[in-house]
Amino acid sequence: MALLAAPLPLLAQPSGSSDALPLEEIQTFAEVFERIKRAYVEDVDDRTLLRNAMRGMLSELDPHSAYLDEEEYQSLRESTQGEFGGIGIEVGTENGQLMVITPIDDTPASRAGLLSRDVIVAIDGTPTDSMSLQEAVTLMRGEPNTELRISILRSGEDSPREFILTREVIRSESVKHELLEPGYGYLRVSQFQSRTPDQAREALERMAREQPLEGLILDLRNNPGGVLQAAVGIADLFLDEGLIVYTEGRLSDTEMSFSASPTTPAGDVPLVVLINGGSASAAEIVAGALQDQRRGVIMGTDSFGKGSVQQIMPLGNGEGLKLTTALYYTPNGRSIQAQGIEPDVEVVRGRLEVAESRREIREADLEGHLSAQQAPRDRQEMAERLLDDYQLSEALNLLKALNVVDRRRR
Repeated sequence: MALLAAPLPLLAQPSGSSDALPLEEIQTFAEVFERIKRAYVEDVDDRTLLRNAMRGMLSELDPHSAYLDEEEYQSLRESTQGEFGGIGIEVGTENGQLMVITPIDDTPASRAGLLSRDVIVAIDGTPTDSMSLQEAVTLMRGEPNTELRISILRSGEDSPREFILTREVIRSESVKHELLEPGYGYLRVSQFQSRTPDQAREALERMAREQPLEGLILDLRNNPGGVLQAAVGIADLFLDEGLIVYTEGRLSDTEMSFSASPTTPAGDVPLVVLINGGSASAAEIVAGALQDQRRGVIMGTDSFGKGSVQQIMPLGNGEGLKLTTALYYTPNGRSIQAQGIEPDVEVVRGRLEVAESRREIREADLEGHLSAQQAPRDRQEMAERLLDDYQLSEALNLLKALNVVDRRRR
């Protein structure tokens, strides 16, 4: 998740401090630098060596910290604002492998069928085993209408698959909505950008104008995260009090807490939240807050488990750092890092199948029965969609059951 912030102040250390710079290691660094300059097979300028050293410092900290040159820095800022050129994929590293966290909705990556946890083994023929995360992102982004060839290894398969994708201008609208049935809304948040809370609020208001909502499904599946404040804004749409998330780090300005405001457009609507292994970072903040506050039922499979906060720090030369500065915690003090959110109701991905055997005779089987009017096309399409998406179908069924129980209690 990206949290835009000002540069941190330089911390001076007293000469006698245990945190003073180790002179022996600095001398070794200078020696290595000089030997590369003198003996490497090709001539390498000082600027390149120093940049590589800075990249190495950050990449060895964790998979999410990185040194950003001017182009990479601008690219990252664009992605948090919702527009960039590429194939629409969020990536990370695990055990030294470049891995798909999730494809973004309605992009070349999602249309081609890339899946969460696919391992990217090559980009345009270049192996990724020695490639930094930021280098991979830079290679995959580019001018629209240009081709990108990636090879992926999928779990359970012995040989890589190759995909040839055409880059597009990714203008990712992060929020979609619709009524699945009268009174039952569906709100899809595909990533967390600065505009996401406002878009979600408008979507809720539109659905409520059509018909008062009796239940809502918040779909955070394959949501890779995004801006911390956007996650807080989404959770606040459903909570009218209490803690949403807090962060802890080494410096005072990385320790923050966010609480819900009293006004909310959907504070009492029955809620089911869908998550899966592609739900990461900011998506886990929302799911964790709603779960701890007992505001909704979390359904699906375990989330990704990225519980760290990155600050994007501008440097004086127009470049920047993406640095992990804190861990975040749910209202009950749970850390999501490397653990993820465990759903209240586990529902694996699948498809509904209608059993043909042992079917009872019904009115429609009788000769000469009266025919019903054909359902409208949009109703047919929705029925087919629910057949294809077992998790969504089960979420809708659960919402209906919750309403039945609620009516009996009144």
